[in-house]
Amino acid sequence: MLRGSQIEDVAPAPDLSINWAGFYFGGFGGLSETRFRTDKSVLEIANGNFNGTVVLNELSPAQLVLAPTRTDRGTTFGAFAGYNYAFGDVILGFEAEYSRVDQEAMASTLEARRVASGDVYIASVQNARLNDYFNARVRFGYAYGRLMPYFTIGAAAGRFDTNIAVASDWRSASSNYTTSYFGWPRSIGGPKKDVWGYGWSVGGGLEAALTENLIVRGEYLFTSFNDVEGVTVNVNTARIAAAVKF
Repeated sequence: MLRGSQIEDVAPAPDLSINWAGFYFGGFGGLSETRFRTDKSVLEIANGNFNGTVVLNELSPAQLVLAPTRTDRGTTFGAFAGYNYAFGDVILGFEAEYSRVDQEAMASTLEARRVASGDVYIASVQNARLNDYFNARVRFGYAYGRLMPYFTIGAAAGRFDTNIAVASDWRSASSNYTTSYFGWPRSIGGPKKDVWGYGWSVGGGLEAALTENLIVRGEYLFTSFNDVEGVTVNVNTARIAAAVKF
């Protein structure tokens, strides 16, 4: 008895493709390390305290207010929204976000020098707190089915509280260093709230589409704010996020 050939049905391969184009919004949480360092505005204040005097020919007051880099670490969280355009597997996206940080650092200096004209004393405070910031970024990605690695770059605006001040005294050599010159002691600067600093950001990450409408990502982002009242602030952030896509 002849037996006919048997052909088993083969299940079709799962469809791993997804439409990455469209609007999305979501939230994130992660860890940030924020670094604060002395910038040119503090140096200019220190020199400015002695404008028009012979002290500037004898030393550089700016060198006396340089403070070590300060670091703060902690959690961060926020929300974002964006829109992706798909050109085959190439993805071009535009995204805006809000990040809450609440990290701060304090520094102070006190130095004295004896020069030909007299004794020079100079002190500074360089305190800054990054409360939060906004980010507008462009994303460039390439889709591998339900996975999309991407690179991102953009502009940032941060909200700070600062207390940047320089105080100085200049005591006359002719008075045996006991009497300050006319106009000294003097102080420039002081505390300010809600100071805006501007900068840029760059980073990258990997997105995974769990469903057609639910996306998760892991991301690293570096953000820099230059010369905020005399302090440069750099933020390194690692975070995870989830978003709903329409």
